[in-house]
Amino acid sequence: MKKIISLLSALVISVVSFAGISNADSKKPIVIPTHNWSSQIVMAYVIGGIFESMGNNVKYVNADSQAVYESIRIGDVTISHEVWESAFGKSFTTALDKGGLLDWGDHEARTLEDMGYPNWVTEKGLCPGLPDWTALKNPDCAKNFTTPDSPDGKGRMLEGPQTWHGDLIPQRVDALGLGDLWWVKFAGSADALWAELAAAEKEGRGTIIFNWTPNFTDGAGFTFIDFPPYTAGCRPEDGGDGKCGSPDGYLKKAVHEDFPKTHPKAAKAFKKMSFSTSQIGAMAALVDVDKMTHEDAAKKWLADNKKVWEEFTHDH
Repeated sequence: MKKIISLLSALVISVVSFAGISNADSKKPIVIPTHNWSSQIVMAYVIGGIFESMGNNVKYVNADSQAVYESIRIGDVTISHEVWESAFGKSFTTALDKGGLLDWGDHEARTLEDMGYPNWVTEKGLCPGLPDWTALKNPDCAKNFTTPDSPDGKGRMLEGPQTWHGDLIPQRVDALGLGDLWWVKFAGSADALWAELAAAEKEGRGTIIFNWTPNFTDGAGFTFIDFPPYTAGCRPEDGGDGKCGSPDGYLKKAVHEDFPKTHPKAAKAFKKMSFSTSQIGAMAALVDVDKMTHEDAAKKWLADNKKVWEEFTHDH
């Protein structure tokens, strides 16, 4: 009789446990991608830390920032937490239209990604007329931005890695008739952009680099050039003449379609997650200004902002 009772108890326990599973998150790891700029990597570890605080397992994979949406769509990667409209909107929409990928909402922060300059360029009078792009037509401006590797004494613009936007900026320079005075060099990494900011200031020469907001440079003083406004279809890849600047864009989140089923609690928390311009800039600054590792920066941000992120995990 005792045996039967203990068997029945075991059966009841297993049934109760099984019933609870449907509302519990899978033990399968949530795969979070890391790319090649600071805020994205720090935020990956921040979000991973939040998921872990909820009892989830997390795995990080380095992923190409354009191909990642296809990886999410087919289930190799679980989420994307920084979908920048200007750079990745097209890859994101393509994957979304194929199915398997879900739009998981926007961050509070709005984004801009374009060419610009540190504010001391204006203070030193290196290119009168900026931020209006027509100031770049002046040869007296361009000569203040030359570097030893400049062909024909042209002013240099330093773009991000070519994987980010292809030939978008060189095409724009040519379309706007600036090719005789300016040339575009591609940086090997985001770190090379920040190294250029420091080197130019030290050498007393002008610099124009690709940059974005939210970023740590928001606090240091950085101005984006006012190019002709962006309109749908103005870029060469969309059949336009390429004479336009970048859009004021979204910063989105995306998930694999099974994520809400396999990890309902984490998916709910991720849906709520929304970071502001200053919060994202602070994440990047811990690495790019304070020189912390991405992992340590995330730990510090989580420790300093417990009230912010615990709101995302509460069931209300």
